[in-house]
Amino acid sequence: MTVTKAHIVERLFQRAYGKLTKTDCARIVETIFEIMKQSLENGEDVLISGFGKFAVRAKSPRRGRNPQTGEAMMLPGRRVVTFRCSSVLRNKMNAE
Repeated sequence: MTVTKAHIVERLFQRAYGKLTKTDCARIVETIFEIMKQSLENGEDVLISGFGKFAVRAKSPRRGRNPQTGEAMMLPGRRVVTFRCSSVLRNKMNAE
């Protein structure tokens, strides 16, 4: 099963025990993701203790090939987001 934003909102709502409305929970989740996106756009790392680290990495330009024509071309450099999980999460995932 894939966990979606809607699943996260629903779980937050269930754990709020009536203190937050579903709309409030949706706003909280949306705000957290917006803060993370803005930080990554600015080239800042996002570290969530016990979960992992999202980092922006620069990739160099590289040679590629057009799959339709087979023509060689240069692909421009770009920035990508990488994720490295924390040892706490890795240990929980691999626990027997």
